[in-house]
Amino acid sequence: MFGTVNSTEDDRLALRFERTLAHPPARVWRTLTERDELLAWFPAAVTFDLTPGAEIKFDMTDEAKKRLGLEDGTDTVTKGQMTVVEPPRLLEYTWSGEVLRWELSDDGHGGCRLLFTYTFDSRKQAPDLGAGWQAALEVVEARLDGKEITWSSWERAIELRDDYVAAVGG
Repeated sequence: MFGTVNSTEDDRLALRFERTLAHPPARVWRTLTERDELLAWFPAAVTFDLTPGAEIKFDMTDEAKKRLGLEDGTDTVTKGQMTVVEPPRLLEYTWSGEVLRWELSDDGHGGCRLLFTYTFDSRKQAPDLGAGWQAALEVVEARLDGKEITWSSWERAIELRDDYVAAVGG
């Protein structure tokens, strides 16, 4: 369940998660690309079109703003760019210089294998990023499986953080 952190050839870090999901790639694709689906688990409200080269806008959710102690009215919009779109198999985009890559493949049993790679620069961020993305992926899995989500992904990330400090440093 834990993500792994490895160095990249260009001296960045890649946080990688792999999941086997009991849902076909087309269903998981919708979870990764449709605004209403994203609002349930992604740490920002995302506005994009699925065209390589298109600009993406990210705005922190109200919960994120509250958790980070940001005042009302604080501008939290950041930008990125759509880089690769191959529905329903591959989605890659940037977010403030970081790279999010989602790869989906058939698992041969009606489900799919999800490989998510998040490329970033600072090892100090690794525990928070690992814990946060793992918590988000737990919400994705629960939603896909039709399970009621009775926990806060923010609280879950706090629970996971010490494990990530031990696993990846920071």
